Amino acid sequence: MPALSPTQPVAEHLWANGLQIAYEVEGAGPPLILLHGASSAGRLDFGHQLPLLRRSFRCYLPDARGHGRTRWAPDGELRHDWLVDDLAAFADALSLDTFHVAGLSMGAMTALMFATRHPERVRSLVVAGITLEREPRATIARRLLDPERIHRRQPAWGATLDQRHDPVQGEGAWERLLPMLGEAAATQPLPDLGAVRAITAPALVMVGDRDPFVPVDQAAQLRRQLGNASLLVAPNCGHEVTALRPAIVNEALGAFYRPFLTHDAEHPLEAVR
Repeated sequence: MPALSPTQPVAEHLWANGLQIAYEVEGAGPPLILLHGASSAGRLDFGHQLPLLRRSFRCYLPDARGHGRTRWAPDGELRHDWLVDDLAAFADALSLDTFHVAGLSMGAMTALMFATRHPERVRSLVVAGITLEREPRATIARRLLDPERIHRRQPAWGATLDQRHDPVQGEGAWERLLPMLGEAAATQPLPDLGAVRAITAPALVMVGDRDPFVPVDQAAQLRRQLGNASLLVAPNCGHEVTALRPAIVNEALGAFYRPFLTHDAEHPLEAVR
C-alpha cells in the first residue's frame, strides 16, 4: 500500500475469513485497528479521535460483517467467535503480526476477546462500553435493538440505518441484523476471566457514568481484572463515550499512547482541540 499523508483517508477491500472486508485507512506510524459498535461504523464511533490518532498511527477502520460495506448474509445467528476470527484474519491479510487495537461496545468486546486468545499480538488495548457481566447489557440490548421498536419510536434512526447498511447489504438488512446482535449479547459466551487476567498489554477501559449497558462498577471490575490497565469514567455521559465526550477521551488517549511513540516521530501525538 502506498504511503499515506496523515489526513488522506483511503477506502479499501480485502479478503479475509471468507469475507470481502471493507475498511478505511489513514495516517502513518504503528498500526492501530479501530473497531466500531453494533449497527455503527468506524468513522461514526471514532471520527472525533482520528485527527489525533492519525498523527502518529496508521489507523485501520474495518466494517464488521453485515455492517456498512462488508457484505454478509446472516442466517439467524451472529457469534462473537466469528468477529474475533474476522479481526485475526484481517490483521493477517495486512501482514500485521502485532498491532494496537481499540473498540467501542461490540468492537470493544471483539478486541478484548481477541486479546484473551492472542495476547502476544496486542501491543495495547483500549475498550469502551463493555462489561464482563451479562446484565444489564443483554436485557437493554434486546430492547433497544428491536426493529419494530425502532420503527415505532425512532424512525429517524431507522432511516439512518437504511442509508448505512442497505446499499450493500440489501433492503431490510439491518432489520435482520439487529435482533441477532441483541441475541448475541444475551447468549454468547463471556470472556474467560483467567484469560482476561493473563493479558499483559497496557490497557485503557472507558465508560460513561450514565451508560445504561455498563454500570461504572462493572467497568471498574474489568479494569481490575486486566493486569496493566487504567480506567476513564466520563462524566454526564451515556454509552457512546467517544462521540459524546471527545475532548476527555482524546486527552486520555494522548496520555495512554504517548509511551509507545518515539520522540522523533514524524507526526507526534498531541492534543487536537
